[in-house]
Amino acid sequence: MLGFIGRRLATGLLLAFSVVTGMFFFLMLTGSDPARGALGLYATEEQVAVKREQLGLDRPLVEQYLSWLSGVVRGDLGVSSAQNAEVSDLIVTRLPVTVSLALGAVLVAAVLGVVLGLLAATRPGTFDRVLQVFMVLGFSLPNFWVAIILALVFAVQLGWFPATGYVHLGDSPGGWLWSITLPIVALSIGSIAAIAQQLRNSVITVNSQDYVRTLRSRGLSQRDILLTHVLRNAAPPALTMLSLQFIAAMSGAAIIERVFGLQGIGAVAINASGNSDIPVIMGVLLFTVLVVVLVNLAVDILYAALNPKVRNA
Repeated sequence: MLGFIGRRLATGLLLAFSVVTGMFFFLMLTGSDPARGALGLYATEEQVAVKREQLGLDRPLVEQYLSWLSGVVRGDLGVSSAQNAEVSDLIVTRLPVTVSLALGAVLVAAVLGVVLGLLAATRPGTFDRVLQVFMVLGFSLPNFWVAIILALVFAVQLGWFPATGYVHLGDSPGGWLWSITLPIVALSIGSIAAIAQQLRNSVITVNSQDYVRTLRSRGLSQRDILLTHVLRNAAPPALTMLSLQFIAAMSGAAIIERVFGLQGIGAVAINASGNSDIPVIMGVLLFTVLVVVLVNLAVDILYAALNPKVRNA
């Protein structure tokens, strides 16, 4: 098992290295000038040239990359060219917002997606058709539309939740939950539909297998068959979908943060893009890629636990 985990981790880190390296050169070769972004449109060419020298942008591109990479190895993500602040500090201070939003959305999606998927698979007919309509709507509606509708109805009109702002969990657990509820719901709708649809289809497929019919003929209850045998074989595709939805939540959080005025990593990335703040963009990208690697590794480990044959693949 340790060898399996080591191989998967090495593959993930190699992929992360490739993505981050490619993006660094892409941004440096095709992006806007970070010095101009830091000084603004009205800075003179002389001021921009001085700023470029201060930022080390006058050095060869490969030298800039090696300098940045060596800093990453030491845990130093560099300094924001626009805000003159440590990139790691910008990410760490905004991290609780994005993590609360993404984890909350995935947790809600996992619970409701599994429940609705099982109900749709085991109760064909009207109930299944109603859930199918919900799933189609969940797939079709963009998250930011859902966020705007929720904010208008439940925050502006009814006043049940705040329209903007974030309360840290340590300051007030109740206030934190109150401030993050609407963003979590907005971000989780599509994931609920995706997980429910995947699990429904998987359970229906497994239920039609010969060994399930054999178990029924032996007198086992439908509940025991479902929980003990069907779910174990229907779980792997649902786990894959869950991991994809977590990745989608991390990336989609930027838009939801924008709608609800949350100062998370997404807001940092959007501001950095507007200012051509490459150190911050690269820091956020590195963090996101590492999260993707860890999530995929966790799913691979769960796969291996459910199916030992995967370990030797």
